[in-house]
Amino acid sequence: MNHARTFHILAAAFFAAASPVAAQDAPAPDPGLVLELNGVQPSDKGCRLTFVVTNNLGGELGKAAFEIALFNEAGVVDRITVLDFNELPAGKTKVTRFDLAGADCAQISRVLINSATDCAGAGIDPKACLARLKPQTRSNIAFGL
Repeated sequence: MNHARTFHILAAAFFAAASPVAAQDAPAPDPGLVLELNGVQPSDKGCRLTFVVTNNLGGELGKAAFEIALFNEAGVVDRITVLDFNELPAGKTKVTRFDLAGADCAQISRVLINSATDCAGAGIDPKACLARLKPQTRSNIAFGL
């Protein structure tokens, strides 16, 4: 057998073994409940937080609410409040705004999702709102769990 032919056979075997079969076996990422802090702006009442939420939990949420903590520039908790997103239909994206009375947007450095105070829907595990939550931000404020 000549060396060139041996090389081609070995190269073909190597590339066949390195095919993306393993990538096909990997589970798809859980789309979960995507909660995006989309915008922060001053309002007549204080500070307005705009959220974009997409329910990919596989069923309608009749009620979804989260307790959040707002941190000031010094990293100290300024306040804790509950944001009630009400109904979140399955597979639907919804935009919701919350005016935080007396809050100064310029002083907010971080928004922490403390807990899911309400997570109810037919066939939805009440723990799914927090366990499968995917926080994201488009603002300059840190946002997450």
